[in-house]
Amino acid sequence: MKKTPILFMLLCTILFMGCKDKNSPQQQETVHGSKLWKTTVVKQADTEVSQLFSASIQGRQDIEIRPQVQGKIVSVDVKEGQDVKQGQTLFTIDPVPFRTALAQASAQVRAAQASEASAKLKYESSKRLFDNKVVSKHELQLAYNTMLDAQAQVALASAAEASARNNLSYTVVKSPANGVVGTLPFRQGALVGPETTQPLTSISDNSEMYVYFSMDESQLLGLLRKYGSTAKAIAQMDSVGLMLSDGGMYDKQGKVSSISGVINRSTGSVQFRADFPNPDRLLHSGATGNIMMKNQYKDVIIIPQSSTVTLQDKLLVYRVINGKAVSTAITVAPYNDGRTYIVHDGLKAGDEIVADGAGMVQEGMEIK
Repeated sequence: MKKTPILFMLLCTILFMGCKDKNSPQQQETVHGSKLWKTTVVKQADTEVSQLFSASIQGRQDIEIRPQVQGKIVSVDVKEGQDVKQGQTLFTIDPVPFRTALAQASAQVRAAQASEASAKLKYESSKRLFDNKVVSKHELQLAYNTMLDAQAQVALASAAEASARNNLSYTVVKSPANGVVGTLPFRQGALVGPETTQPLTSISDNSEMYVYFSMDESQLLGLLRKYGSTAKAIAQMDSVGLMLSDGGMYDKQGKVSSISGVINRSTGSVQFRADFPNPDRLLHSGATGNIMMKNQYKDVIIIPQSSTVTLQDKLLVYRVINGKAVSTAITVAPYNDGRTYIVHDGLKAGDEIVADGAGMVQEGMEIK
């Protein structure tokens, strides 16, 4: 009689272990392990796609200022970063040697003019004597040649005087345009000249900035298909934004003003230029940023990029037809936001597609 409770407890333990095995996680996965796929029905809608392009920023003019005569700098008349006007004095080079040279050249002009006057008088006198048959034609010709030589000497002396005057004017180095002064590597007392490799400074016209960026060949073709030609693209393209190096957006909009007609062979890209106003001088020549270009699309089909798979050179989606996966090649817009594609061809509104994990789908697979 005492063995009955022990047998009963043993029987219950065996039954409990059997029940636990039947409900183990491994068996549940086997029973309920069929994959459910996320699908979506494509629709037409309006959208705007923004795209960033690396860009370099330059002033409308970046002019290197170089000395045209050799001498010592006697004064530096501007400061780095100073706004200057066209014609404003930047540097003064010692003018004393050039004033002396100009004085000598002017004296030579006067001497040549005196010689010319004497030669002219002699020729006129010889001509009268020749008319009276006092001197020969040969003597008249010699007098005429002497007068021509004197006139040539006057021309040479005048040219030398003009050159000396120009050299004197070059001792005052002036700004060729409105702009901002760059660095000043040379100070008072420095010897400079035309052979100096480093410029005295640079003048950057930053009232308007040129921002250069590039597109690859396929993106350019997309623009040309959209607008019809390069000229129409420049005229009709929306304004573009500029993201600065700190991630903030510049508060003025720019306009694409030129598109290069040549594709760079080494990079396969085409250079664009956008012009931005810079009234507050926030932008500086030599800076970098990103052009933000917005593209408007109306009544287009938009699909998630996760619904596509690339096979060789084709982009595919899987449509769900009668519960089966059917691969379909599509063409998309060259611009995208990194998350979605704008479909030009291959799908129509109302098609149901696998929305996620397209890379794991096989042709004809049952889609639940």
